[in-house]
Amino acid sequence: MITVHHLENSRSQRVLWLLEELGLPYEVKRYARDPQTMLAPPELQRVHPLGKSPVITDGEITVAESGAIVEYLLDTYGEGRLRPPAGTPERRRYTYWLHFAEGSAMPFLLLKLVFDKVRAAPVPFFIKPVVKGLADKVTGSFVAPNLARQLAFMEAEVTARPWFAGSEFTAADVQMSYPIEAAAERAGLGAAQPALQGWLQRIHARPAYQRALAQGGPYRVVP
Repeated sequence: MITVHHLENSRSQRVLWLLEELGLPYEVKRYARDPQTMLAPPELQRVHPLGKSPVITDGEITVAESGAIVEYLLDTYGEGRLRPPAGTPERRRYTYWLHFAEGSAMPFLLLKLVFDKVRAAPVPFFIKPVVKGLADKVTGSFVAPNLARQLAFMEAEVTARPWFAGSEFTAADVQMSYPIEAAAERAGLGAAQPALQGWLQRIHARPAYQRALAQGGPYRVVP
């Protein structure tokens, strides 16, 4: 039996969604974040040494990292579903977006979260202008331009085709859900990106997405 070690408000929500799309049986072991630090509890280190989520166990097999979990589940149980045929343009796009989600999109979203927290952190009044100025400088000159470029790129992609790999929904869309939901929450994704807004509406309407929410509980993106 597959067990999803599910940290609240985390990337593991995507794993629940993928399992629902595949119609696979699984069980959920829930973990709560520390209310002060928002970090995962130490109990997750008993499953994987890094103590991060997502992680699944399947018998004696432990798999961590979202992309690795997607590939494991499709290789083992997918039976050709949710992944375009090898050697096709759709497969190349699928592979690109499967890795773009964590390799390119999430680092800048995480940087924005960090510098937003730095800007709002309680510090002595005499250094607050310095701290705020540094956060504003890095955000304005580096983080925000890269986020804007990525949003424009993603908007163009889903304007050209309904799903990230092509005309069919794939696991790349599952993988891309977390960074796009994070961008909608805290990185300016809005009315200027109607195609991405439509994409979000389509994934949120999928029955498997709704079932995954019921399994995982209340969900809010925390990069």
